[in-house]
Amino acid sequence: MPRPTSISLRAAFALALLAGAAQAQHAHHGHAAPAADAPYASAWDESMARMHDDMAIPLTGDADADFVRGMIPHHQGAIDMARIALEHGSDPEIRALAEAVIAAQEAEIAQMKAWLAARGL
Repeated sequence: MPRPTSISLRAAFALALLAGAAQAQHAHHGHAAPAADAPYASAWDESMARMHDDMAIPLTGDADADFVRGMIPHHQGAIDMARIALEHGSDPEIRALAEAVIAAQEAEIAQMKAWLAARGL
């Protein structure tokens, strides 16, 4: 696979910004306001706070190890979000996606933990 150029990285970043802006603009058209009182709101907030706290790792100077140590709680956050979706959601496509996310993220967490263990970290 060719290495991305700075131009392609800038283009990808610009597209991501545009997508985010479009999504934010779309959220104001015909959709309900965020529901802080939704039945899953406290579980969601707790999982996000835990993920962000756990991702705030002290950097060691080893970019590989720091990446892996930060990604483990990030992936766990995805698992927690997927479990909340399974508990409270009903769309069959999203339920299947949540199940796939759990399986994939658990496998990647296992891989990352094994990588750290193999290096005595």
